[in-house]
Amino acid sequence: MTDKPLCGIDEAGRGCIAGSLVIAGVVLTGEVDGLTDSKKLTEKQREALYGKIVENSRYHIVSFPAEQVDALGISECLRQGLRAIQEVLEGCDYLFDGNSTFGVENIETMIKADDKIPEVSAASILAKVTRDREIVAYADTFRAYGFEKHKGYGTKAHIEAIVKHGRCKIHRKSFRIKALDEPTLF
Repeated sequence: MTDKPLCGIDEAGRGCIAGSLVIAGVVLTGEVDGLTDSKKLTEKQREALYGKIVENSRYHIVSFPAEQVDALGISECLRQGLRAIQEVLEGCDYLFDGNSTFGVENIETMIKADDKIPEVSAASILAKVTRDREIVAYADTFRAYGFEKHKGYGTKAHIEAIVKHGRCKIHRKSFRIKALDEPTLF
């Protein structure tokens, strides 16, 4: 790393079977107390921190709806999202949570960075809250799936709802579900 500002990057929704993949980049410009991995915070804590992060940072959020995830694949969406963050939040050192840069240059990676580095924690929170707000908004339109409870992840109740009702427009069609007896590569 250099003396440039640090842009922390994280994503939410990579493993979901419904909803968007959301990637956030954050450059903190002020102090935000309580930052940690978004998965270690309650929904109420994440919501409270969201506003504080927005007020004390330069940030950019990129969202890829299910149709784009299906058309491009997760890796290409991540690649495009990382590049978009670099374009908007230019002149930074970039640190992405995980172990792959998805072929994007000038990005460092760190496993569990969302739990160790405040800028990545902030990105984790912005991505998770943005994604959760979006999928909960769909819960009213697609009541049979219980999106407000599982946020699009492949829980038992979610899989059972898909078996009973089929997929809706925000389900990722390219993600195979064993309960539907879909062919897989394995």
